[in-house]
Amino acid sequence: MEGNIAIGEGAIAAGAKFYAGYPITPSSEIAEHASINLPKIGGTFIQMEDEIGSLAAVIGASMAGTKAYTATSGPGVSLMNENIGLSCMVEAPCVIINVQRAGPSTGLATKPAQGDFLQARWGTHGDHAIIALAPASVQECFDLTIKAFNFAERFRTPVFVLTDGIIGKMHETIFIPDPSEIEIENRKLATCNPGEFKSYAFGADLVPPFAPYGGARISKANGSGHGLDGYPDNSPENYEMLARRLVDKIENRREELCLHRSYYCDDAEILIIAYGSSARSGLAAAELAASEGLKVGLLQLQTLWPFPGHLVKKYGERVKKVIVPELSLGQLRSEIEKHVKDIPVVGVNKVNGSALTPREIIREIYQETSPK
Repeated sequence: MEGNIAIGEGAIAAGAKFYAGYPITPSSEIAEHASINLPKIGGTFIQMEDEIGSLAAVIGASMAGTKAYTATSGPGVSLMNENIGLSCMVEAPCVIINVQRAGPSTGLATKPAQGDFLQARWGTHGDHAIIALAPASVQECFDLTIKAFNFAERFRTPVFVLTDGIIGKMHETIFIPDPSEIEIENRKLATCNPGEFKSYAFGADLVPPFAPYGGARISKANGSGHGLDGYPDNSPENYEMLARRLVDKIENRREELCLHRSYYCDDAEILIIAYGSSARSGLAAAELAASEGLKVGLLQLQTLWPFPGHLVKKYGERVKKVIVPELSLGQLRSEIEKHVKDIPVVGVNKVNGSALTPREIIREIYQETSPK
């Protein structure tokens, strides 16, 4: 199966029933898959006029109670950023798939990149938190898309699936379990009486219950300062509580959210930290280095945001050097350097639209291990 199609299958397996999007390379197969397969299960596909309208429609469907998603690439996310902020503010669960390509602007439209790492976190304005997952295989495209919908529902927030043109277009054999074996989460619903209007309380998880548009209970979403009833409240005390809650509901559960894989790390002297297609090259490099008598481990980040700084610090404390291969000029490395101190953190960077090779990473490993 192709990675993009595995993402579409994962969305349907997670219970998604609505897709709105605009075709853009290298993500268009996801839209095509949705157009064919959502109507078969009673779902809805809409091709919108642009990416602004696409996410607006997704938010509307989500607020009506439907699991909704869209797919795009970097230029589309640039257009979506205003509505990403709206989704954070009104707490509309949704999934945004970004199959990264080289930029900025039109860039290399058919070539892979990993230059949207910081955009996913900081693209929209204001203090906010975000969740972003990054598959490194076609199997993970399926599995992490389901995780993305579960996190979106659990935290009432937009969630990114941040893949790239290599993972999206590659074909691998995958295992799709029986639907009864897939863990599915749904947002918790408001329990007030039909027709009743009240402020919805939230518990220790800081996530308020959900009352869908068009349902039996009165519901209001507001992109401005608002109380738990959805009506305007611009008082300093309320806005402080609102802004902190929107961040804390995610940041307080960072360890629960931070998914990862580690390879050969127990006795490693050099650590590769990577995600997506670069993690595949990193794993091949670690295995090649082992065959040549070197102790090299790989920490593959499956969760990019909230950034797993505690994991980076834990694994980084054990080694003499960290190598960060990425298809950007150092966006991931800049975040890792905040958590790894007193040892070199070296980037292996490429932005010409082609994949990093294991040998390019190996060269940096030998910079440390070869006799001077």
